[in-house]
Amino acid sequence: MTARADLRLGITDVAPVVSCGSFSARAVVGEHLPVTATVFREGHDAVAADVVWTAPDGTRAPLNRMARFGQEPDRWLTTVVPDREGRWTFRVEAWSDPLATWHHAVEVKIAAGQGPEDLANDLEEGARLLDRVAAEADGEPRSRLTDAAAALRDTSLELTARVAPALAPALQEYLHEHPVRELVTQGPEYEVWVDRTEALFGSWYEFFPRSEAPVVDGTPTHGTFATAAERLPGVAEMGFDVVYLPPIHPIGTVNRKGPNTAQFPGGNPYDIGPDDVGSPWAIGSAEGGHDAVHPALGTMEDFRAFVARTRELGMEVALDFALQAAPDHPWVEAHPEWFTTKPDGTIAYAENPPKKYQDIYPINFDNDPEGIYAECLRVIRVWMDAGVRIFRVDNPHTKPLNFWHWLIWEVKKTDPDVLFLAEAFTRPAMMHQLARIGFTQSYTYFTWRTERGELEDYGRELASNAHYMRPNFFVNTPDILHESLQFGGPPMFKIRAVLAAMMSPTWGVYAGFELFEHVAVRPGSEEYHESEKYSLRPRDWAGAEAAGRSLAPYLRRLNEIRRAHPALQQLRTLRFHAVDNPHLICFSKTDPASQDAVLVVVNLSSHNTQIGTTALDLAALGLDWYERFTVTDELSGASYDWGQYNYVELDPYREPAHVFSITHPRPVQVPPALS
Repeated sequence: MTARADLRLGITDVAPVVSCGSFSARAVVGEHLPVTATVFREGHDAVAADVVWTAPDGTRAPLNRMARFGQEPDRWLTTVVPDREGRWTFRVEAWSDPLATWHHAVEVKIAAGQGPEDLANDLEEGARLLDRVAAEADGEPRSRLTDAAAALRDTSLELTARVAPALAPALQEYLHEHPVRELVTQGPEYEVWVDRTEALFGSWYEFFPRSEAPVVDGTPTHGTFATAAERLPGVAEMGFDVVYLPPIHPIGTVNRKGPNTAQFPGGNPYDIGPDDVGSPWAIGSAEGGHDAVHPALGTMEDFRAFVARTRELGMEVALDFALQAAPDHPWVEAHPEWFTTKPDGTIAYAENPPKKYQDIYPINFDNDPEGIYAECLRVIRVWMDAGVRIFRVDNPHTKPLNFWHWLIWEVKKTDPDVLFLAEAFTRPAMMHQLARIGFTQSYTYFTWRTERGELEDYGRELASNAHYMRPNFFVNTPDILHESLQFGGPPMFKIRAVLAAMMSPTWGVYAGFELFEHVAVRPGSEEYHESEKYSLRPRDWAGAEAAGRSLAPYLRRLNEIRRAHPALQQLRTLRFHAVDNPHLICFSKTDPASQDAVLVVVNLSSHNTQIGTTALDLAALGLDWYERFTVTDELSGASYDWGQYNYVELDPYREPAHVFSITHPRPVQVPPALS
């Protein structure tokens, strides 16, 4: 290996860097992105470092000076803030700092009792350094620099009078901003892909348009985009930003699944009638494929109208992108090579033993990848043209990583605002790699994390990887009704909503959560009884809320709090605090730009009142250990005088959580968060 001769000074451990620079780190517009590095050199001369921060159009920002931080003497930090979407780059430049070296030498020698004769060379060296800075200065700064240099050379003055002008705080501040940089050493260049802010922060609501229609003579009718649009004001009223729709394409008729299919893993024994709607994920029939709209929902123009209405209400549509086909999908006849053929000549359907999905054919990406890639990109662009800018990708972990990397960045080349959510309930290595290669967000293990220890461990993992992996905490999905919701009662629905909405900058709810739907298809299952995946499921939203049997007002309040507090729109600043009861969890989030700070305490038990004492890490909140401050509960409106140690009592049947905003007589200096 050939050594790099230009690396005069040491630059290591640069962050944020993903896979040694193989992939881009991530940020969003306006986010304060910490950049850290280890910078060092031989000997005792002072070193310093800058970050060179370059915009997508090649424009370089002014050098961003780094500062030492933490316990290690050679660790350096600064913060950069992107102001537009696209591919940014940064590099760390290390350099010898002769002004700092001179400053330190003069101070220690004077402190050691050395006189003007001993410091003659030091004083002249300092004067020459000031002359170098003065040559580039104008006006009043130049006068101060030349006067300070003259004082260093004036042998008629006392030693302290000679050095005082050069060490004056005002001049030192100017010299910090206009340093003498020697032995400049450039580190490698790294990429940061910057998305729009919705890539990090948002509230998602999932519902099936086909279930939004009247019940006639006791029988549900099939909804359309027009009837589904009537649900949109209610979703907007709850404060959601994104309306996520399952697949809206024609549904296969061959091997169509009927109601409660999940109750019978080997297949549904019911006779499928003409009114059984099937699974939206069994995509394609004689009526069209992935680029078509299910005729029962309406036309493409009806869908465009639905998208437009969503935007009128301050939201946007996320559409499911599921790469699989029903047996009667047009692809099966036109491109049988895109699927796997068994020895008996039949096409393999999807299986996850003991479950069988006879209504779905997986795509084999090893057969004709060029043709498959081109068709998938074409389909994506069809829906982009219809107004979709967010895609929730179904089971991306079952498709090749290089395909996703190609597809996502082909789209980003022309449309950097398009976002991709990975529905990847899979092994950690695959989940993280999907994020590295380009997915904007990812479903997470939050649904199955219920104990304090596992919630804290998982929260720390996500915060430490915030430079490339952004979570979306869904409290439930059409596939996942966690046992905590099945048996925890209404308080558990509040608990899970608070945890998801406050811990993660992006969270999601599947329709029915606000109505406390909690009945599983069978004991031990996470599938809903009468799953909406296989049948229409109309709901009386207004009636439930009028009767006080809806969580909608609570969800509305959580989303209001999230919008009001920039701290809750962050991930990397998540910090956990000690509390002496394992059934209580305490965490905080801060925002370095607004100096906003929010402190949350949640009772994890939905059946019992829990009491405990917090031991807050006040430094994480920008406070000293001895300080008192006012906390105001954003849920109840109550205010308390708090400090490091505080008594907490939470009754889940009254209110299982505190969401505290912090008021302090002086501005809270929020510490930087590190990747």
